Amino acid sequence: MKAMILAAGLGTRLRPLTLNTPKALMPVGNVPIIDRIIEYLKTYGISELVVNAHHHHEQIVEHLNGGRPFNINIDVRVEPDILGTGGGIKNTEDFWDNSPFIVMNSDILTNINLRNAYEAHKRSDSLATLILHDQPPFNQIKIDAQNNITHIADENLANRLAFTGIHIIDPKLMARIPENVFSNIIHWYRELIRKGTPPKAYISEAHEWRDIGTVESYVLANKEALHGKSFLRSPDCRIDSSAVLKDWAVIGSETVLEQGVEVRRSIIWEKVKVKKGVKIIDSIVTSSKDVEHDLIDGIF
Repeated sequence: MKAMILAAGLGTRLRPLTLNTPKALMPVGNVPIIDRIIEYLKTYGISELVVNAHHHHEQIVEHLNGGRPFNINIDVRVEPDILGTGGGIKNTEDFWDNSPFIVMNSDILTNINLRNAYEAHKRSDSLATLILHDQPPFNQIKIDAQNNITHIADENLANRLAFTGIHIIDPKLMARIPENVFSNIIHWYRELIRKGTPPKAYISEAHEWRDIGTVESYVLANKEALHGKSFLRSPDCRIDSSAVLKDWAVIGSETVLEQGVEVRRSIIWEKVKVKKGVKIIDSIVTSSKDVEHDLIDGIF
């Protein structure tokens, strides 16, 4: 089975975290988001994977390294001009065989049962199945009694469901999407509805799901990655015996906390050096920074 991770976005809502790092490589609990997604997909038998990339694409290419670190074949499709979700999927048309494939956003973490959704799609005659759930304020999709998607709004509405960011697509859909043109895949789903051949909905319940589209949700994802513990420290970080961690904290690889440092409710990425006596409170420090002054309610 094959899958695609959509990772070409600019990560605008996550700035300044994404100014120097693509969203897919941002660490959650000291593990890049895309690594977590790849391992999730592998548990459902994904043997070949394609990833589209645009923003800081060279970092994604280097990190994925053809899939060697993950023991899976990974093809990266670099988009010199960003193509959007529709154009990005169309750009991978030659990657697919005749079987349905899974497409997943690079900014969600979940344990949704993909096997059940995939089997439901195969039993239908639809060109696409969207995995939906009840998740205000993202509830924009209306379905009928047969789980046909009948309307996709641009805002949260009553008696609707939310798109999880995971879809299952029949390769025949590719013929309807123009080549080398920016487009949103939602536009083509609306076209299917308009022409009387609507996408199907698979409704998932009782699962974990975290969208990492904003700084606030990114912080929540890291807190959830603690799994009830207060602190997560990379094994190779160096923390002086006089440094203090309070409430909760995530400390990345090769990070150094010098004498008298205090870290509280904060996330520190890799290769950061926090100087003597500095306090970091309710903040995020990105990779390879020297922190010489207190940081409170900030991003550095």
